[in-house]
Amino acid sequence: MRALDLIGIGAGDPRHLTLQAVEALGRLDLVVLIDKRAETAELTRMREAILDRFASPRLKRLHLDDPPRRREGDYAANVEAWHTARAELLEDALRRHLQDGQRAALLAWGEPTLFDSALRLIKTIEARAGMQLEVEVIPGISSIQTLAARHRIPLNRINEPVHITTGRKLAEGFPPGLDAVLVMLDGDCTFLQVAEPGMEIFWGAYLGTEDEILIEGLVEEVGERIVELRSAARARKGWVMDTYLLRRR
Repeated sequence: MRALDLIGIGAGDPRHLTLQAVEALGRLDLVVLIDKRAETAELTRMREAILDRFASPRLKRLHLDDPPRRREGDYAANVEAWHTARAELLEDALRRHLQDGQRAALLAWGEPTLFDSALRLIKTIEARAGMQLEVEVIPGISSIQTLAARHRIPLNRINEPVHITTGRKLAEGFPPGLDAVLVMLDGDCTFLQVAEPGMEIFWGAYLGTEDEILIEGLVEEVGERIVELRSAARARKGWVMDTYLLRRR
C-alpha cells in the first residue's frame, strides 16, 4: 500500500513546523508540489527551503502545474470541477511515481483542515477506489493563530465564540448574533463594506515571513491604509496572503 501524508507547514516561518511535521518530512520518498501561476513562484521557493532544511537528501520532488480554474459562472460548480481535475492529476502522479510501500506528502500552508483543498483531493481519490492509500494528516500552525500571536491578542474574549469565515461570506453581511469574526480568503477588503462605526480590525499579511505587515485600529481610521498597503504589496510581489479579526469594541 502507498502512504500519503498531508503536512501542515505553518504560515511561512520554517520555525512554525511542529516536531511531528519535521519527523514526517524526514521519512518521505516523494513530495508533490502543485505549482500555481508564475507570480507565486516565491511560495514554491519557500516550500523548497523547508524541504532543504528538514527533508532527507534522497527525497524526490515532483512539481505539477495546477489545473486552470474557471472564474466566470457558478462559483461552487467551478471549484468542484477544479478540485476534481486536481484529484485526477494527483492520483496519476502517485500512481506513476510512488511505489507500494513508499510514502509521499503534500505540503499545506497553515493548518491542513482549515480552508485548504488538499484533504478534499485525498478524499476524492479514496472515493474513486482506484488506489489504496494510508493517509495521515499532520496539523500545522494556521495564519489565524499567527495573527493573534503577532498582535498579542486572544482569538476570543470571555464567553465569545470563535467564528472563522471567508470574505465571500462576509460580503453577505456581518454574521447576526456575533461581535467578532475572523476572516480568510478576502481579496476585496470586505471589512470596508460591513464594518459598523467603532469596529476594530487586527490585520496581517505575509504572516511569519520577512515581508510581514501588521495593522490594527478602528476600521474608519486604518481601513483605507490597509487597502493601499495590500494593493501595493500585491503589485510588488505578485501575490498576497492576509487575514484579519474584525470585531465590535
